[in-house]
Amino acid sequence: MKQYRAYCFDLDGTVYKGTEVIEVAAETIRCLQQKGIEPYFITNNASVNREDVEKKLAKMGITAVRERIYTTAVASALYCAEHHASSRIYLYGEEGLRKAFAEQNLHVVGPEEADVAVVGINRNSTYESLSEVMNVIRNGATFIATNSDKIIPTATGFGVGNGSFIRLLAHATGIEPLYIGKPESTMLELVRESGGYTKDEMVMIGDNYDTDILCGIRYEIDTIHVAGGVHSKEQIQERELQPTYFVNTLTEII
Repeated sequence: MKQYRAYCFDLDGTVYKGTEVIEVAAETIRCLQQKGIEPYFITNNASVNREDVEKKLAKMGITAVRERIYTTAVASALYCAEHHASSRIYLYGEEGLRKAFAEQNLHVVGPEEADVAVVGINRNSTYESLSEVMNVIRNGATFIATNSDKIIPTATGFGVGNGSFIRLLAHATGIEPLYIGKPESTMLELVRESGGYTKDEMVMIGDNYDTDILCGIRYEIDTIHVAGGVHSKEQIQERELQPTYFVNTLTEII
């Protein structure tokens, strides 16, 4: 297999499942680090920021460089810092989203003042809170969604993902959001810019075709699908666009 300078790992389903590390993933990451290659970690989870992910990985025996962690909370904040630096931003999400925007010193406001509405996963959503953010969007705020995941892995199976809430809001407002997370390429572009890489030096690694693999394909970099996650090899082989590689275990990439 070709060697790369920027290995971009999905997290949940690829490096760990919930709170349980996937040991072969941890072994693979350590092998890359022994070769002098620090990987990137890319997750659609908007409820966490870089520090949260760094601490979680450390508990699993994986050392991560904080600046090489990209959550959709971080990516959304970086996007808004570039494109909406002077805007008044309403955040609908959890603590990781609020921390990421605070780190960029962005102007976060209440629902009555907002020019921009950024919507991430909010597991405390209620009818009232969803109605509030719906009205912020209906009143003219630019609609940004951290990600479009319909479901998310949980310890007992799957839970409702941010994308399902986004579809509710899009239906209620008649407005489609700008998506930040995979399969959109915002986070991969941030990686490329941060390291000065060319696209042929990058690879996206994950278990989910609709997010991880499509993200890499659309960004025109190589992709590695890892078995045992959301989509099987057989399911993916029915798709028009194929990953660069299929592997049964991550140790095959080193």
